[in-house]
Amino acid sequence: MSDREVIRRHSKSFALAARLLPPLERRRAESLYAWCRAADDAVDHAPTPAAAALALDGLRAEVEAVYGGGPGGGAAASLRAVVAECGLPREYPLAMLDGFAMDAAGTRYRTADELLVYCHRVAGVVGLMMCHAFGVTDPQALAHADDLGRAMQLVNIARDVAEDWSRGRLYLPAEWLPATPSPGEPLEDDALAPAVRRALDLADELHRRGVGGLKYLPPRCRFAVHVAALVYAEIGREVARRGCRVSAGRAVVPRWRKAWLLLKAAAPRRPAAAPRRVA
Repeated sequence: MSDREVIRRHSKSFALAARLLPPLERRRAESLYAWCRAADDAVDHAPTPAAAALALDGLRAEVEAVYGGGPGGGAAASLRAVVAECGLPREYPLAMLDGFAMDAAGTRYRTADELLVYCHRVAGVVGLMMCHAFGVTDPQALAHADDLGRAMQLVNIARDVAEDWSRGRLYLPAEWLPATPSPGEPLEDDALAPAVRRALDLADELHRRGVGGLKYLPPRCRFAVHVAALVYAEIGREVARRGCRVSAGRAVVPRWRKAWLLLKAAAPRRPAAAPRRVA
């Protein structure tokens, strides 16, 4: 399966944004997504914790081989191409694997700060890698990209509480919950809805900070990332419209609304009105 087919199959939102990129940046973005997806699947689909640990060891060795010039095909070749072209720092893919290790270990989060560490590793780092794929390495741009990636991950968490719980995972921090549910215990909407709302509020805060960095990106890349940001913000709003109920099913953004968001991203921004003078 080609890198383009991988992103089309697994993420409609990111596939839409990728189509809006210039050809070179699109190829790089698709290659990075393909490696991230392959690594995530290798850990997620491992039948036992021991198998997941072995998969992580293999992935870390694969990253070291990529940076050491060793052989490797498939998703490793996709990562190698971006590393060679963009000087992608080694710590980015390794940080992502540290995030996947948290999943494999069944890590529970006591505080929002602990959850944000996880969000940085599995999603903020994606924003950092995409910046390099776009030829952007300004430290301010990278900070904003990390914020936007973490915002998107928090939306994922808010949307997928029931699905994650079916796999034995709960990302909502214990400090947001009246009590931590036991494994296999049904989730109660009334108990979890306030925590889902807090995840969305934190996502909104990080989203606002993240989109402040769009100005650092080349115009077509800026447009594509803005579309992705708007789509994820809309997913969060859909979760909120459903009352943040974990039993409401997976929230999706229909095509017509994505088309409207695309037009919104394309519309020129109006400058802020000058303050009125008081006589």
